[in-house]
Amino acid sequence: MTILVVGASGATGRQLIEQLLIQGHNVKAVVRSPEKLPESWKNNECVKIISASLLDLSDKEMMELTLGCHSIASCLGHNMNWKGIYGQPRKLVTDAARRLCNAIETNKPESPIKFVLMNTAGNRNRDLSEPISFLQKCVIGLLRLLLPPHVDNEKAADYLRTQVGQNNQFIEWAAVRPDGLIDCNEVTDYEIHPSPIRSAIFNAGKTSRINVGHFMATLISESNLWNKWKGEMPVIYNKSSPN
Repeated sequence: MTILVVGASGATGRQLIEQLLIQGHNVKAVVRSPEKLPESWKNNECVKIISASLLDLSDKEMMELTLGCHSIASCLGHNMNWKGIYGQPRKLVTDAARRLCNAIETNKPESPIKFVLMNTAGNRNRDLSEPISFLQKCVIGLLRLLLPPHVDNEKAADYLRTQVGQNNQFIEWAAVRPDGLIDCNEVTDYEIHPSPIRSAIFNAGKTSRINVGHFMATLISESNLWNKWKGEMPVIYNKSSPN
């Protein structure tokens, strides 16, 4: 299969691509700075590197980018500096999801394309009415006011839930919600839940980026796993913290 990965040069995007390659897929990787990518990708015939700022592409270019892809994975996020948090584009993740999905629908693929969005355990799945404490509601309200990237993550997932929906002819989706992200050199045991089992604000768990990449890649590869979680927002935690 050919998988399009946006946000490919980020810490989690790199892990996802490595897992996709291990599983034998071909990858299109969209990056703004290809010089930062591993040399092994540049010499790998299974990796096609596309140097571009995704939202600068025209609608026609976006259609060409998605054409022939069996799945699309978004690991886009905002850099955690002043420009990344408060500069433009403030709706990077949401606008990318919307434009990619619009391109898929315009292409009218014969079978649905899988769209996997990396999201966050700090975002609720409103389809499930996930309960949170009053204090956490207050903190989330402040985050919405003070941190535009949090709002962007919320709106991106809401776009998939409410605009793409559960019965789209051309798109199936899942939004993967890791808790506190950490680095680890190898895949470890992890667990998946329909909703958070702990407070992402006051009792956050840990999720290694390589485990997120492994789960996203496996979602794409394995039909039974995909059928279990499509249209859902699974939460991923490490079973135990890596040493």
